[in-house]
Amino acid sequence: MIKALTVSSLLAVTFLMGQVHAQSIPTDPLGGKPPAGSKVSVSDLDYQVKYQRAFEAVIWSMPAIGIYGFTHATEAIGGGDNTVLAFSEPAGPNSELLTANDVTPYLSSQTDLSKGPVVVEIPKATDKTSLYGQIVDHWQLSIADVGPSGIDEGKGGKILLTPPGYDKQIPSGYIEVKSPSYRVYFAFRSIKSATATTADAYGYSKTLKMYYLDDPKETQFIDPSDMRYPSLPHYDERWFEDVHAIFTLENVKEQDKVMMGMLATLGIEKGKPYNPDDKTKKAMRQAVIDAYYYMQKRILHPADSSRTWWEGKHWSNGLFADKNSGFSYVYENLIDIDGRADRYFIGTYYPQKVGPQPATQYLFALADADGNELKAGKNYSFTMPANAPLTQFWSLIIYDLETWAFIYSPEQRPGLSSAIDGETMQKNEDGSTTLYFGPKAPKGQESNWIPTAGKKPIPVLRVYGGTEKFWDKSWTMPDVKLVK
Repeated sequence: MIKALTVSSLLAVTFLMGQVHAQSIPTDPLGGKPPAGSKVSVSDLDYQVKYQRAFEAVIWSMPAIGIYGFTHATEAIGGGDNTVLAFSEPAGPNSELLTANDVTPYLSSQTDLSKGPVVVEIPKATDKTSLYGQIVDHWQLSIADVGPSGIDEGKGGKILLTPPGYDKQIPSGYIEVKSPSYRVYFAFRSIKSATATTADAYGYSKTLKMYYLDDPKETQFIDPSDMRYPSLPHYDERWFEDVHAIFTLENVKEQDKVMMGMLATLGIEKGKPYNPDDKTKKAMRQAVIDAYYYMQKRILHPADSSRTWWEGKHWSNGLFADKNSGFSYVYENLIDIDGRADRYFIGTYYPQKVGPQPATQYLFALADADGNELKAGKNYSFTMPANAPLTQFWSLIIYDLETWAFIYSPEQRPGLSSAIDGETMQKNEDGSTTLYFGPKAPKGQESNWIPTAGKKPIPVLRVYGGTEKFWDKSWTMPDVKLVK
C-alpha cells in the first residue's frame, strides 16, 4: 500500500512538473525585432536610405568638393591643368570664392598628376615681393607651404610634385613633394612690401612657371581680375557629380572605405559610370539642401564655446583649427566629420599648422551687440578703436551669409582696410574709425560705407600683426551695432 502510494505520488509530481515546464516555454527570443506595435516611419525605405547616405556623404566630402570647385572655375574661364591664374588686382565680387581676401592679388592653379610629375618653379623672394601660400591635395590638406616660411624658404626653387607611388629617381636640383593624391591645387598671395605697387606684385607672380616634367611647355597665364570665376559648390544634385569625378580617380584611404561603401548604394563606384536613377537624384538633391542648412546653423551657433573670442561679445574665431592645431580633424580614435565640415564650409586653403599667434587672425561677427543675427536690408555700424594693438593693418569685409562670398554691388566694394583706405576713411575725434554697412550709405559717410545690396551680411574682420594685447585679449573691440 505504501509502495503504491509512493508510485502514485511520483506520477503526480512528474505530471505537475511537466505542466510547469510546458507553461514556462517562451514564445519569442529576448530581442531580434522592434517593440510591439512599432511601425515603419516612412513609406519608402529605399529612398530614406539613399537620402541618409547622401546627407552624410555631403558632410564627409566638404573639403574635397570645396577645392574641386577651382577646377570648374578655371575651365569656365578657358584654362585647365597647369594654367596659372595670376590676378593683376586684388579679388573683387566676380571672384566667386569662399571668404576671399580683397587686399592682395592671388595666384592659383591645379594639375592632374595621373598624367605625370609636375614642376612648379617658385621665384626667389625680393625686397619688394614674395609669395605665401599652400599646395594642397584633393582633401585640401596642405602638402607644402611656399614662401619665406615654406619649403623653399624664400630662396625660390623647382618644386617637383610626384603622384602616389612614384618611385623614379628625382633629377638633381628639384625639391620633391610627394602627393598623396593625383589632383593637386595651389593658391599663393603675391605679397608686396611697403615700397612696392600692385603692378610689382603682378609682375612678380608671372615669373612663376608650371609644367609637366616630361613636357616642359611654356606656362599659360590668365588674369581673371575682370572675369567671373565661379568656384563655389553647387548645393544640389551636382554635388554628387563632383563626388564621382573626385573619388573614382583618387586612391581611397582606409579611413574612407565605409563611406565609399555607402556611395556605392548611390551608384558611385570606381570604374563605373555615373548614372543615378530619378529616385536617387531626388534623394541626393534634398540631402545636399538639408546639409547646407545644417552647416549654416552650425556656423552661426557653434557648439564649441571656445570659438568665442571675447567673453560677453559676439566675435567668433574664424581661424579655428582641430585639436592638433592642424586642419585634418583626424584623431587616434575618430575623425571629426562635423568639425572638419565646419572648417571647409566657409573657406579654402589652410596651412599645415596654425601657431598660437598667426600673422593674420580672422574674427566673424555672428550677431550684433544685442545678440541678434544680422538681417538683410538693415544698416549696421562697427567702430575700430584708436591705437588697435597690431603692427600692420586691419580690414573689414562683408560677405553674403548665404554664399560666404563677396557681395555683388554697383560699387564693387566688398570691404575696407586701414592699409588701402586709411587715408580716405573718416576718423572720429578720439581717433577711432566707424564703418557702416547696409543697403544705403549714411549721409556724409560714403567713404566709410560697405554696400550689402540687400544681402544678409556676415562681417569678417582681419587683424594683421596682432600684438600681445590682442592675443591675451586684454584689449577688446565693440560688437557690430544695428543703426536704428
